[in-house]
Amino acid sequence: MRVALFIPCFVDALFPKTGHSTVRVLRAAADRAGIPLDLVYPRDQTCCGQIHHNSGERAVSSRLMRHFLRVFGDADWIVAPSASCAAMVRDQYPVIAAESGDPRLSEAVAAASSRVRELSQFLVGVLGITDLGAEFAHTVAFHPTCHSTRFLGLTDEPLSLLRNVTGLDLVGHHDPDECCGFGGTFAVKNPDVSAAMMDDKLDALLDSGAEFVTAVDDSCLMHLEGGLRRRGSPVRTLHLARILDPAGAP
Repeated sequence: MRVALFIPCFVDALFPKTGHSTVRVLRAAADRAGIPLDLVYPRDQTCCGQIHHNSGERAVSSRLMRHFLRVFGDADWIVAPSASCAAMVRDQYPVIAAESGDPRLSEAVAAASSRVRELSQFLVGVLGITDLGAEFAHTVAFHPTCHSTRFLGLTDEPLSLLRNVTGLDLVGHHDPDECCGFGGTFAVKNPDVSAAMMDDKLDALLDSGAEFVTAVDDSCLMHLEGGLRRRGSPVRTLHLARILDPAGAP
């Protein structure tokens, strides 16, 4: 099985440990599933174009989409530690391709997007793995990000993985499906609304008694981490991949 790592640009630039953990998680999962894994990182990959698309720069996002198709064209699966970027490929690339009026481009996008999976989707839905032998002796709250639930339809996949982490105490919080207020460019264009939404989410998370907050998107966690630090809270954020890392959360 040839799996290509689709590492979002903000992970590459700001959260490289998430990428490192993703590699170890995928290798451990393939070993447990007894599946030979050819894991590759296409070095020519760039931004998927989500920010440009959301900002109305369709010409730029179209170029980045075509580049994505060239870079990831020969992989059996394309796996990203980001629901947001996976959703861009799976839900927005078909829209961009349709706008081009080129049926061959739409066919290429359909073929590629059908092979894109967020990390927990791939582990549970493709490999059938929910236990990676990870250990993390802390109380953890899970934040279901908007792209993971509303676009990719993630439900129990991340939770089933967390429930099998030795020592981890998974706690719930009220209104879990409420947006954290990040939304990429939304937080830039509407900072006051974004901050108010974040405060509501932080109140819920802090009431849970969790030591750590996890999610499948480092972008949302970055937003929440900033709010936690401004409040002087000892609670920290950690991407799901780092908790599942069999080498231990670095």
